[in-house]
Amino acid sequence: MAKQLHFPHFLAYNKIMKTPKQILSILLGALGAGCLIVVCVIIVKNALSDKLAKDTLDALRSSAQAVEIQNAAESVSSAKGSLETETSVNVISPETDSASGETQETPPFPQAVDNPYRDSFLANEDMAAWLQIPGTNVDYPVMWTPRDENYYLYRDFERNDNQNGSLILDTDSCLDPLTTNLIIHGHNMQSGEMFGNLTEYEDPEYFEDHRQMILYTEERQRNYEVIAVFRSQVYKKSDHVFKFYKFFQADTQEEFDDFYENIKALSLYDTGVTAQFGDRFLTLSTCVYHVEQGRFVVVAKEVEGGDIYLPLDE
Repeated sequence: MAKQLHFPHFLAYNKIMKTPKQILSILLGALGAGCLIVVCVIIVKNALSDKLAKDTLDALRSSAQAVEIQNAAESVSSAKGSLETETSVNVISPETDSASGETQETPPFPQAVDNPYRDSFLANEDMAAWLQIPGTNVDYPVMWTPRDENYYLYRDFERNDNQNGSLILDTDSCLDPLTTNLIIHGHNMQSGEMFGNLTEYEDPEYFEDHRQMILYTEERQRNYEVIAVFRSQVYKKSDHVFKFYKFFQADTQEEFDDFYENIKALSLYDTGVTAQFGDRFLTLSTCVYHVEQGRFVVVAKEVEGGDIYLPLDE
């Protein structure tokens, strides 16, 4: 006859048998709670990091605006003084046009002004320039670290960890001496930060409203006008195709034509802007996902420059 478990013993046995399941349930619950805590910590950390980075950039922007206002006021004052002087003394030296024989007046050499981003350059020696696209959120420092191009990939201006990273000037680009093409890379953030809104240039109307770009370097203000907008990708080394990210310098007409003709052929629409050998370019690149290693590219041509700046140490 089978041995029967008395009721109290059966409960004890059943309790023992359930213990592993209970332990597993507790462990899974603890693991889930732990994961939730980690996620919350990461979210809070990223939010604080973004706020600190934003506060820093806002302070630098405010500083630049104050200097620009001061420069504008001094320019008006200088122009007024020059006008008053010209009423009594001719301060502009005459020149003779060899073709017509007529005497022309030569304007005075442009006066250097304070660099509006002086505080930014002095705050971080890795800053190569400040990029601004009027009417958009693109208003950021551009970092350049030839020793490690990816250093600011996930770091902000103050070198703190940040998911947005910074705008990065390609290590093969150079401002002194200036290369034919400057390439700036930036993350395509869903928040719109960095180059998160760059793909808006796919719309010709957006281009018409935002065709100008400004690059503030240590020496001067460089102005650009968008010349081409296209999608591309990072190709394999063995692929014999046009690779926009490999063009930095055009020492010959042939090198220039290869770049120029390709970007115009790839452009999603005709910008109406043309270029010729000797012109210089600014190329903005960000990730897109129409293909593996896809890139969205906006190329601008340098046009007439702006202010020339005093040395930073003055």
